[in-house]
Amino acid sequence: MREGHEGTGPGAITPDGCAVELYERLPVGDEPDIIAAAVPAGAHILELGSGVGRMTHPLLERGFTVTAVDESADMLSRVHGARTICSTIEGLDLGAERFDVVMLASFLVHSSDPEVRRGMLRTCARHVAEGGCVLVQREGEDYHTNVPRERIDPSGFTVRIASVEPVGDGVNSVRAEYVFPDAVWTQTFLARPLTKEQFESALAEAGLEVDAYLTQDGTWVRAVAKA
Repeated sequence: MREGHEGTGPGAITPDGCAVELYERLPVGDEPDIIAAAVPAGAHILELGSGVGRMTHPLLERGFTVTAVDESADMLSRVHGARTICSTIEGLDLGAERFDVVMLASFLVHSSDPEVRRGMLRTCARHVAEGGCVLVQREGEDYHTNVPRERIDPSGFTVRIASVEPVGDGVNSVRAEYVFPDAVWTQTFLARPLTKEQFESALAEAGLEVDAYLTQDGTWVRAVAKA
């Protein structure tokens, strides 16, 4: 298990504390619609950190071609209909291959390790085609402060951000709980809050700049190569 990360509950747990069976159960929200509205129809998407394919499969259904990358072979074994690559994001290098869209979702840009974040964003910049775009999902402004909070999903489970505790150097330890009628999972992970200015500075360091904030809360961002 990665330092500072922990997961509990039934089934396989990945090094960052994610439970494979949990992510198979979690419904996809409006993310595929946000993505589809922001990129060309039929685009080839490089999805970094795809997990079990919670967004991969809806994107395939919308006519996109997807190459799904994840460091967990357990997660990737649940992905169907897409090319899959087992790799860390920061270590990915597909040579001369370029994609219309590179996607970094699941708040991965908030890695607690600045070097990992830099590596992830360099991977995004390296693999986006000329004229293409990078989609990044950020945390909401109150992600680390509106705690504890919980949401009851219409399908009948509860997701709860139970605690956020500072551990030093601007990093927080976040504990999430997922309560289903027949099972409970928890995940503890490290995350680094980024202001809008810090986020845009991190993009710039990788040679990217914001093209548009795609959602009113600013959590979904389309970036392009700096001119």
